[in-house]
Amino acid sequence: MSLIQTLTNGTQGLFKPNSLTPMQKLTLRFVVVGLIYYGVVVIEGMLMRLFEVNPSLALGVSQEQFFAIMTAHPLVGIFGSTYAIVFGAFLFLVPFLMKKPLWSIKLGNWTFWLITIGTFVFWFAGFVSHYSPLYTLYWPLPADFSQFSVLGGTFFIVGIALVMVGTALFVINIFKTITFTPAGWEKQPGSALIKSALGLSGLSNLFSKKKKEHLVSLPVAAIARGTVDTAFNAVVILFTGVLILIYMVAELFGVSLKHSAVDALLYKNWFWWGLDLIADGLVLIFVAGTWYLLATLITGKKLFMENWARAALFIEMVVSWTVWSHHLMSDQAQPGILKILSGEMVTAFELITQGLAFFITLATLWSARPLKMSHPLKFLLGGLLGFALAVPAGIMQADLGLNRILHNTQWIVGPHVHVAVLIGLTMTLYSAVYFLFPILTNGAKLYSEKLVSFHFWAHLLGGIGMGAFMGMAGLRGMLRRTIYSNGEFNLYMILAAISGSLLLLAFLAFFYNIVMSVGLRGVIEIFMPSRLKTTDLLPTEK
Repeated sequence: MSLIQTLTNGTQGLFKPNSLTPMQKLTLRFVVVGLIYYGVVVIEGMLMRLFEVNPSLALGVSQEQFFAIMTAHPLVGIFGSTYAIVFGAFLFLVPFLMKKPLWSIKLGNWTFWLITIGTFVFWFAGFVSHYSPLYTLYWPLPADFSQFSVLGGTFFIVGIALVMVGTALFVINIFKTITFTPAGWEKQPGSALIKSALGLSGLSNLFSKKKKEHLVSLPVAAIARGTVDTAFNAVVILFTGVLILIYMVAELFGVSLKHSAVDALLYKNWFWWGLDLIADGLVLIFVAGTWYLLATLITGKKLFMENWARAALFIEMVVSWTVWSHHLMSDQAQPGILKILSGEMVTAFELITQGLAFFITLATLWSARPLKMSHPLKFLLGGLLGFALAVPAGIMQADLGLNRILHNTQWIVGPHVHVAVLIGLTMTLYSAVYFLFPILTNGAKLYSEKLVSFHFWAHLLGGIGMGAFMGMAGLRGMLRRTIYSNGEFNLYMILAAISGSLLLLAFLAFFYNIVMSVGLRGVIEIFMPSRLKTTDLLPTEK
């Protein structure tokens, strides 16, 4: 039985939560919580959009609350929503595609609760205390106690730390699942599986006449390589959080460490190296791997140029470790050699690696024409379009000349960040959710096909529109992290708010459709223990 047949095999009908395995329930828990946090992000994003138009429209949000929302907004989106959905999907897909159990369901549940609780802690800390170092852990902003609540900042950092611990457990679970030998199985070659997962076998196949067999599928290889960046990111952010926490706890006990020696430039390079692994490593690698998986599942065909795809993923992983300096191109203290090599040259290379993933995915789809325009295919094409718009916008910023104009403007967060995240990443995730929905629910039907179509068009037009209007304001000088209500950029902010309202309506349509498809009782049952075995959904060995 082919992979596409295995994945889609099932009886379409009503959702029966009692028939779900622990793996299915674990993934659905991640997805439900991830969608709830995404809803929080969309609502808070709309509040900020309305505040930029006129503060009186933002339901009594004060200026302090505005910046507190701006601080938590991207972090809730990254950790509470994207991490939750991605981790849940990959904890399901890696064992499923490798036809073996997840190494530890308990570890998966620990990851779920740490990310869920950690996100709530830092969001709530910011909401109550108005802790607002503008989303970064940039030195010395988070420890500037003349501006921010020490207690609020302490809990904010504790929340981030909980998320990073959960992330570390996810990393361990993924690599242990790839390499371990289940009880009663013939011993598996752990080191060979790691080499295949990291792409070393794919590289050797490009230059060898005798092609080696790939021990892991391409999607698993992409997950493994993205997980490497996830691990590095968790180490950097966790270390950074602990460092700041030491300063804050000391302040709570009446001991000031403000004048202790922390080299600001070294700290900024360390911080951005870790944080950039999310965007330029983890996101691009995970997204490319998801494109490949969806393209093969939708078409039922083998991926076009598979060895090149594997090699490109390995190169992207290495490139992602060396591009952080494009965030410091306007920092006068940053060495010029780093601005040119890391900031400009290596960053531009990402246009090649991501462009190759874009081409391979489209070529695979093209080879299977005519294709039915299914919901997963529509959202996959939307995700491809999002990165086709956002990646070149980012490359433009990584030019020393243009960076002086674009840096710290609405262009950064509009055409680059929001289009990449909302259209490129989120529509790719929606494609995966729509494809996996009948698999994770044992064949449950969607409540409304029309709501899916509305979700697609409202999200696509809303995301591109908001990014475009923010970008137009940025090109005319509107700074980010700055309030311009009723100012010269008001028309652009009104249009961005209208576009943002489409995103909110799209999410509400999607969430309502999913809840109605499984029922309120079904949503509650997802969080109850499963009566089945972990391995009940795994494909059987030939």
